[in-house]
Amino acid sequence: MSRRGITGRAGVLAVVALLVASCGSPGKPVDPAPAGDAGWPQPAHVAGPDSSAGGGADTSCNPLASLAPDKGTSIPDSSTMAKIKERGKLIAGVDQTTYLFGFRNPTSGNLEGFDIDMVNEIARSIFGAPEGRVQFRAISSGQREDVLKKHQVDIVVRTYSITCTRRKDVQFSSVYYVAGQRLLVTKESKATKLADLNGKKVCAAKKSTSAAKIATDPAKLVAISVDNWSDCLVMLQQGQVDAVSTDDTILAGMAAQDPTLQVVGDQFSQENYGIGVPKDNEDMVKFVNAVLENIRTSGAWQKSYRQWVEPSLGQASPPQPQYR
Repeated sequence: MSRRGITGRAGVLAVVALLVASCGSPGKPVDPAPAGDAGWPQPAHVAGPDSSAGGGADTSCNPLASLAPDKGTSIPDSSTMAKIKERGKLIAGVDQTTYLFGFRNPTSGNLEGFDIDMVNEIARSIFGAPEGRVQFRAISSGQREDVLKKHQVDIVVRTYSITCTRRKDVQFSSVYYVAGQRLLVTKESKATKLADLNGKKVCAAKKSTSAAKIATDPAKLVAISVDNWSDCLVMLQQGQVDAVSTDDTILAGMAAQDPTLQVVGDQFSQENYGIGVPKDNEDMVKFVNAVLENIRTSGAWQKSYRQWVEPSLGQASPPQPQYR
């Protein structure tokens, strides 16, 4: 064998030796960190029961009697409506998370729904057309009174139940929609009423009349309260709660978004929606009531209801107003 062959063979053997060494035992592996069950993350600000939420237990007044509207929707000088017109924008506190009533269309980015239609009709009566004339401010259920008391908005149209307790802090229009509290559960659930959920977790939004009902029901539910109804939906989908309970209008929107869920049981409350107005703006209350009269009689209410609500909850007519 030539010297070159010996040298080449030695080189090959050296490479093989290195490969064998590299394939040797790596030693004792390091134990990984112990892994337990990784639960779903919860929404921010999850809280417990609130028996006084919404003030629905206060019967010291007739909450549905609003201020009688002025004839027509003319705008007097120096009125609240004149100041809004001069500003160029109607500022409205609304929801952007409740499908069918106040939600953001993922395609257009616009806010849509039955409540949004009500806002646009009020803007139409002030400006002649709503396009570009509404500044929507997305708020949670718990912020409704605060933004009105601080005059941060002109109106709140956000599935807002009228109660005597709330009337101490804000004004309300006449009733423009009547809903009722029910249950949303998975289709595998056997529950059809609150009594079927004894000891189970039931979700509602903070400061809502629904949260108070859950907290005080004889079924001894485990009340869970969150900032927005969409948080309840996510918690139900992830199995963190056993049911969501609120107005059937809100639940219908959740069920429409998720075919694995269903609205069950009879209504066990009556929720009368009104448009919230700052306490000292009585002229605005009368104006809004005049707008609502037009909405009821012109067919605008029925048109909006057919588009958003009727496919889920069936036929309905606008509620008759009460005035004082």
